[in-house]
Amino acid sequence: QVELVESGGGLVHIGGSLTLSCTSPPKIVSLVAVAIGTINWYRQTPGKQRELVATITGSGETNYTDSVKGRFTISRDSAGRTIYLEMTALKPDDTAVYYCNKGKAWGQGTQVTVQG
Repeated sequence: QVELVESGGGLVHIGGSLTLSCTSPPKIVSLVAVAIGTINWYRQTPGKQRELVATITGSGETNYTDSVKGRFTISRDSAGRTIYLEMTALKPDDTAVYYCNKGKAWGQGTQVTVQG
């Protein structure tokens, strides 16, 4: 069973930056899952559906939802152990719990709060 762990959330002011990380426990199935294939970052606010924010494929292709294009960057480290979501020029609308996802596997989420 694939396990994913997010970290890096926190409180930041408008215009600030945060980098989220998605890693796996030292289990082969999780390590392989993070190293290859498509990984997604989603976010969710209370009362709303989970929103796909960014995707990185096994070949390194990336896609972003329109509201974060030019501000967020998804990447995979060279060892394939960690997926990052670098977030800049943060806005209050970016406030949400951010989740790492691969297939049916989800992390526990990390809270990002953007305040004025």
